[in-house]
Amino acid sequence: MRRFALTLSTLALASALTGCSKPASTEEGSAAPPAEPTPAQQQALLASLPAPYNTGDLANGKTKFGLCMSCHTVTKGGANMTGPHLHGVFGRKAGSVADYKYSDALIATGWTWDAATLDTWLKGPRADVPGTKMTFPGIKEDKGRVDLIAYLKVASSDPK
Repeated sequence: MRRFALTLSTLALASALTGCSKPASTEEGSAAPPAEPTPAQQQALLASLPAPYNTGDLANGKTKFGLCMSCHTVTKGGANMTGPHLHGVFGRKAGSVADYKYSDALIATGWTWDAATLDTWLKGPRADVPGTKMTFPGIKEDKGRVDLIAYLKVASSDPK
């Protein structure tokens, strides 16, 4: 019985915590789910990337994004966490998300995020930009970065 009570209290706590990350309500008061790209839209977003990113494995990229989820979200309207939200990251100037305090080192790069810049960054942020706040050690294997970048393109873009 005690084990069952512990499980129920754990579920109640998990349920309460998930409420923190719910999307904003619509005018009718119901939660608006984020729009997910259709398979055709996913393929179009992938095709918009240069090689080799346009051949990335989205499922593996989503798995790799698990390394990022404790600090970042890709959800439209998502909150800044330890790191800034990544929705719309492609084509965005580094250090430009409102209400997020970036390191001076990252702002000074003058970068605009694209597949190649993200690849370099994700290989080893601290090696590439000494003084960055990002403590992530990087993804060393090329395929892992390619797949993550492909996933980021699809997950962080508005479906068209």
